Amino acid sequence: MAFIDANKDDVVEGSRLGVEPICEVLQVASSTYYAARDRVPSARARRDAELLPRLVKLWKANYEVYGSRKLWKAARRSGIEIGRDQTARLMRMAGIQGAQRTKRVRTTRRDPAATGRHPDLVNRQFRATRPNELWVTDLTFVATWAGVAYVCFIVDAFSRMIVGWRVAGHMRTPMVLDAIEMARWARGHHHADLRCHSDAGSQFTSIRYGERLAEIGATPSIGTVGDSFDNALAETVNGYYKTELIRGPARTGPWKTIEEVELATLGWVHWHNHQRLHGYLNDLPPAEFEALHASHSHLQTPDPGDLPVAEPTRRAADRLPERQPEPVNAQNASDPVSDTRSAAAAAPAASAQLSAERPTEQAIAE
Repeated sequence: MAFIDANKDDVVEGSRLGVEPICEVLQVASSTYYAARDRVPSARARRDAELLPRLVKLWKANYEVYGSRKLWKAARRSGIEIGRDQTARLMRMAGIQGAQRTKRVRTTRRDPAATGRHPDLVNRQFRATRPNELWVTDLTFVATWAGVAYVCFIVDAFSRMIVGWRVAGHMRTPMVLDAIEMARWARGHHHADLRCHSDAGSQFTSIRYGERLAEIGATPSIGTVGDSFDNALAETVNGYYKTELIRGPARTGPWKTIEEVELATLGWVHWHNHQRLHGYLNDLPPAEFEALHASHSHLQTPDPGDLPVAEPTRRAADRLPERQPEPVNAQNASDPVSDTRSAAAAAPAASAQLSAERPTEQAIAE
């Protein structure tokens, strides 16, 4: 029907085609076309017409990078009742798809003059049990008309939260220090048992970098040279940063200035931390994942005001009045010898009274 609608008004040899000639060529009855055109849309078609613009709007609101799975998850979180296969079908109808990653470009170089560097404290185990236990960092670059923009990210391995970042026109150590300052402002001034892992770039082997980490209680960690797996988590963040923002589907032209990259990175980092669904976090944003972890830890930590059952009982018993001793005769209270004599004198009398009250065997026989 769509083909007939698109071609029925075409003019061939001075005459309009119309519906019947096209149906004759296609060997389809013209009545079939008119019946399909006048048929009431089905419930599925009406539902698709309702959902399609909402899905496209949601896809555009997420930098046009979500595939069918994540768009389905985002739709369910937004209150749209839709299935995963239905989401994929509607995406095909709308002509939209998820972003695909491209080849990574190496940006950092080892300083040949650096003789010693920090040891590798991570050993490719990018796992953490709490926030501010392991940070990873790396550099990447963006080509603009005004020059090269270098970007540094500091990522918390626990929640994939970007805790610090910096965009600059150079890749010297001060830009990394600025990213650390942002992380210190966002996460606190001091952290015990924090490791900050990087590659062997000259920025991360400098003395100033180690001193700045020492100020917040962090220990530097550096992977082996020429091995991307030793800093895989930071490389992953750089990869989807380039895929989703720098070369993302929503970008229609080249980057012109470094300031433009910096402003766009600001918006992307906020989206990354508060809206982007991460498969590693069970399709939750990092901020929401950390909030759930904080609430769960709070529930597991006993409240000082909450006491076990035995404790309130003991405290209630402590509030009871103490048992008072039996009253003592004031006359004999100060003379223990007289108390003994009185007890000895009272014993025969009590025995005689008990014998008088007890009936004798003769009385019982009578």
